[in-house]
Amino acid sequence: MMSVNYRTTEKKNLIVEIISYVFIMLFVYAAVGKLLDFEQFRMQIEQSPLLSPFADFVAWGVPVMEILVSLLFFSPKLRLAGLWTSFTLMMIFSSYIIFVLNFADSIPCSCGGVIASLSWSQTLLFNMGFVFLALLGISLTQKPIKNKKIEPPVYMVLNKNKKY
Repeated sequence: MMSVNYRTTEKKNLIVEIISYVFIMLFVYAAVGKLLDFEQFRMQIEQSPLLSPFADFVAWGVPVMEILVSLLFFSPKLRLAGLWTSFTLMMIFSSYIIFVLNFADSIPCSCGGVIASLSWSQTLLFNMGFVFLALLGISLTQKPIKNKKIEPPVYMVLNKNKKY
């Protein structure tokens, strides 16, 4: 019976590790792309009606955040924090895309590389896939809550003959 539990734990750990490396590749790839063509990225942020007031902050903050989050995955102790942060970032990015799809006339994609060739709708699906991966990693990483026996209140124990 112990070997089944051990195998299950090993499989979960392997899946979480693969998810972690996928996020590392995604965030490092995205950050490097933004930093290599920084002026283009900043100009695209300036064209966003939602982000233009914060263009300089966002242009530096996003790639720095992507690199910092990717570093969390290298430590098994920080991996859960990396998964939660990735989930949050992907939800923020997805919310921005939903805003663009519903309220913006035409905004250039500030993504780089292969992702830049996707439409806004395809990018949203891509992001939602990563939201799912983050949730899967979180669910496999968090320890299950053990069912503890719930003790009755003291007054019920002392008055066993009374019906409640």
